[in-house]
Amino acid sequence: MKHKFWRWVTNEAPDAFGSDRTLYLDGQISDETWWGDEVTPKAFKDELNAGSGDITLWINSPGGDCFAAAQIYNMLMEYPGNVTVKIDGLAASAASVIAMAGTKVCMSPVAILMIHNPATMAYGDKAEMEKTIGMLSEVKESIINAYEIKSGLARTKIAHMMDNETWLNARKAVELGFADEILFGQKEGEEQLEAMLYSPVTVTNFFVQKLKPKKTLQKVPAASLKKRLALLIH
Repeated sequence: MKHKFWRWVTNEAPDAFGSDRTLYLDGQISDETWWGDEVTPKAFKDELNAGSGDITLWINSPGGDCFAAAQIYNMLMEYPGNVTVKIDGLAASAASVIAMAGTKVCMSPVAILMIHNPATMAYGDKAEMEKTIGMLSEVKESIINAYEIKSGLARTKIAHMMDNETWLNARKAVELGFADEILFGQKEGEEQLEAMLYSPVTVTNFFVQKLKPKKTLQKVPAASLKKRLALLIH
């Protein structure tokens, strides 16, 4: 089997979250690794169930295959122990779906979570294109289910955020319910982390507005204004 994008570590003693085992999900959620043979999803499940107790899952991934992510999400949701997700770098696209399986989701103050619409490649006639559009619509609805269960946000709001390809820093992710807390805490006297939500569309529109030539103000002489005012008085 090719190089896996996940790695298990058995802790000598429970970590700060009381977890007995640690799972690292690094790099791309590769469809080639996951679907390279039909045994691979079973291998992940066997490794997941090989031990017991709580799990800490560290995520630093740009995403990848959404169907592989869906299976991992389901396996983690069904796991009898607690799953503490800790995002230390990036949880984007399909990786953000896996993060939603956490009993508790924590983010580093410098981490980013990104959600967007599913995408694929398609080839064929009009009928094939319509089938692809229908498939992507259903996949999007299934992804929204995971975000909705975790955040409690309205489906329409989540859908718009996905349309805009939304990037969330740790505080904004907590504010919107995608995460539960920020790692490492905040020491007394430290400046509060500002909640930031970023979308390429919003930033592009902002710069477009800045680049538009400003309209020249038409100045009217004071003497002319006085004449108009005198006419109004009389």
